[in-house]
Amino acid sequence: QVRVTETGGASVQAGGSLRLSCGVFGDYNNYNILGWFRLSAGQEREGVAAIRRISGATLYRDSVKGRFTISRDTTTDYTKNTIYLQMNDLKPEDTAMYYCAAGRIPFDDSWATAQLYDYWGQGTQVTVSS
Repeated sequence: QVRVTETGGASVQAGGSLRLSCGVFGDYNNYNILGWFRLSAGQEREGVAAIRRISGATLYRDSVKGRFTISRDTTTDYTKNTIYLQMNDLKPEDTAMYYCAAGRIPFDDSWATAQLYDYWGQGTQVTVSS
């Protein structure tokens, strides 16, 4: 089994920065992709960014490119992985509950499909005020 835990959400002013962290605990053979998703009122859950566990290759949704950076700790500990989402130049439209997820999925356009991820955290709230 895999357990996912996010931290780092907060309320910030537009233009500010936040760094979210996600700990993924359990056998890493159960997942090859780690992703960040967000859910805001009246919207569907959307993929923000994803990273390959082994290579560290990344993918982003267009609206966050150049502002958000997903990264990971490199580790030989197969029972724990940590990823981050550095968010700069935050905008009010970035306000959402942010979720970390892990799954065994292709590293292509599928990365943003929430239903393909097997393991989810409880979410951490990011609120950006203008």
